[in-house]
Amino acid sequence: DARVRGWFLLDSYLPTFFLTGAYLLCIWLGSKFMKDRPPFSLRAHLIVYNLGITLLSLYMLIELILATWEGGYNLQCQNLHSAGEADIRVAKVLWWYYFSKLIEFMDTIFFVLRKKNSQITFLHVYHHATMFNIWWCVLNWIPCGQSFFGPTLNSFIHVLMYSYYGLSVIPSMRKYLWWKKYLTQAQLIQFLLTIAHTLSAAVKPCGFPFGCLMFQSSYMATLVILFINFYIKTYQKAPSRTAIKEPPVTTEIKNGFHKDCFAAANGFLNNKKAQ
Repeated sequence: DARVRGWFLLDSYLPTFFLTGAYLLCIWLGSKFMKDRPPFSLRAHLIVYNLGITLLSLYMLIELILATWEGGYNLQCQNLHSAGEADIRVAKVLWWYYFSKLIEFMDTIFFVLRKKNSQITFLHVYHHATMFNIWWCVLNWIPCGQSFFGPTLNSFIHVLMYSYYGLSVIPSMRKYLWWKKYLTQAQLIQFLLTIAHTLSAAVKPCGFPFGCLMFQSSYMATLVILFINFYIKTYQKAPSRTAIKEPPVTTEIKNGFHKDCFAAANGFLNNKKAQ
């Protein structure tokens, strides 16, 4: 698209390709480097980083809403050229959205440095690596129009998600963070809404490239499958044997409570220190 010619990182695919390669290499080499070393805390870095991403996401959310409102965007289907200056305004925000995917590589680097290897899943790496590359293509060929919807939803989700991550670094705040499960549910709803919005332009076209609509729908479907798998494994685990073990029927009950409640409350159970 001639309107984005000369914009930072867009004229050639090589920088995006090599930055993605460097990201994957950092994960592999970083994990080896940290294997026999103690994890870094990075609390201050994480607070600043998560606050920064939260504010950037909030800016993109507000600016996309204002730009599409100004341009009179059609929610069902919006082409690439009819909104004039508003299309340029949307494209500028979407460039920041593309660039934010590069910044978000730091999510994984922080996991590596903190030795949170269980969090470096296929879903995590696949999502981060592919989004940066896909949005290079989006900015070069379809930098406005129908492309606005997914980033608007995603920016809203990221305001919630990165504020959660930032607060979770502060120990005194963790007891108030009960909504992690609902973040994953919101992400799944986001993907489904984006698929529905994308396919609406295929059902009733407005000139937006059909192949791009099909690709986006297919890609979002892979995220739905992977996120559902993650959700089931994380939140639908079968209870452990100890969790479902019930006290014997003949166990003494005192004042309406099982006697082990009193023992466990003091850190002991059956005269042995609780493990």
